[in-house]
Amino acid sequence: MMEILKISSLINLLQEMPNYRNYPYNGELIIQNRQGIQWTFYYRFGQIIWATGGTHPGRRFYRYVSQHFPQIEVNKIQLQIPDLARDYWDYIFFGKLSQQQSKSKQIETIVENVVAEILFDLAQQIYIAPLTYELKPEVTPKIPIISTSTQISLQQMQDSWNNWTTAGLTSISPNLAPVLCKPAQLQQEVSPAIYKNFVSIINGKYTLLDLAVRLKQNVLPFTQSLLPYIRKGITELIEVPDLPLPAMLRNNNPTNIPVNQQRIPLIACVDDSPQICKALERIITSHGLRFIGIQDPIQALPLLIQSQPDFIFIDLLMPGINGYELCKKLRKISTFSKTPLVILTSSNGSFDKVRSTVYGATYFINKPITTDKVMGILDKYLLAKKIGENINNLQLCSSNM
Repeated sequence: MMEILKISSLINLLQEMPNYRNYPYNGELIIQNRQGIQWTFYYRFGQIIWATGGTHPGRRFYRYVSQHFPQIEVNKIQLQIPDLARDYWDYIFFGKLSQQQSKSKQIETIVENVVAEILFDLAQQIYIAPLTYELKPEVTPKIPIISTSTQISLQQMQDSWNNWTTAGLTSISPNLAPVLCKPAQLQQEVSPAIYKNFVSIINGKYTLLDLAVRLKQNVLPFTQSLLPYIRKGITELIEVPDLPLPAMLRNNNPTNIPVNQQRIPLIACVDDSPQICKALERIITSHGLRFIGIQDPIQALPLLIQSQPDFIFIDLLMPGINGYELCKKLRKISTFSKTPLVILTSSNGSFDKVRSTVYGATYFINKPITTDKVMGILDKYLLAKKIGENINNLQLCSSNM
C-alpha cells in the first residue's frame, strides 16, 4: 500500500528504518512521485546498501564510471544480469568491479555519493509535491558492497539541500540541461575565450550534473556561475532524456515491449517533419508493424541505439546533422552494420543517389511518400528476409523432431 510522504515524514521514515518494527529491515523502500517516477532504496540488516531510480539512471551510471574508472569502456562490458536483479543492475556492476579490480575504496565512495544524490533528488521532489512510498520486505541484493550510515546520509542531504536553497537554486534541478538561447548577447558580454568555451559545452546535451563532472567542479558553484545568464534569458534549462543503458542490458527487452510483440519488426523514421513521421506511422502500423518516429536529429543516434529498430528511414536534409552523416555514424556501430537504411529526399538527382550509397545507405526514395513506395521497399529489404528466416527456423525445428 502506497502512503503519502512529506519532507518531515521522509526524514522520520529513514531514521526509523534501521529498526523497523523492532527488527533490522531487509528489503526495498520504494518512493514515487505523481508522474510515476520511482526511487528505490535497498536495505540489508537495517542499513542502506544501494539506491536506484529517478529520471536519469543511465546518465548517473556513466558519470560515476567516467569519474572513477575512466579507463573502462562500459559499452563493451558483458555481465549477466538475472531478471530478478535488473532493477539494481548498476549495483551488480559495481559489486563485480570491486571484486575484479580491488578498488573497494572507490566503490564505497560511489555508493555513498549515489545515495546522497538520490536523497537530494527526493528533497527537491518533496518541495514540489508530496510523494508516496511503500515497503517490500526481503527484496534486496544478496551481497552488500558496503552499508552506509543513514544518519550521515540524511545529514549530507540536509546540508546539500540547505546550501542549494540558500544559493537561490530551489526551483532548479541539477538534472536539467543548459542550452544557449541568445549567443549574440552572450558574445557582447564575455571575452572571446569564455564565449568559445561556453558555446562548446552549453548545448542542451548535458545536464548540470554531467557538466560539473566533465569540468571537474562541484555542481553548486557551477550552477551558480550560470545563474546570471539564466536570469537574463541568455541560457535556458531544459529537460533531456536519459542516455541508453549499457550494452549488457540491451539484449534483455530494452524497450519494455511485451515478449509476444518482440518478433514484430520495428521501423524507425528520423525526420524533422512531423507530417512525414505521421504519414509513415499510419502506413507502417496499418500493416501490423511497429513504428518509432524521431523528429530531433541531434537525439537520433542515442534513441536508435536504445530502441534498435530493424529498418530506418532517414531524411536527407535536417538541422544539426544530415542524412549522409547519420548513415555514416550508424554504419560504424556494429548493431547497425547490416540494418537497412533508406534515405528520404525531395531531390531526383542521380548524384544524391550515388552519394547515399557511399555513406552507407541501402536505398534512396523520393518524396512524397506513398504506401506503395514504403511497403515496396520494406518488402524488398526487410520483410522478405524475415520470412526467409522464419522458414529456415521452421525447417530446422522440423528436422529436429
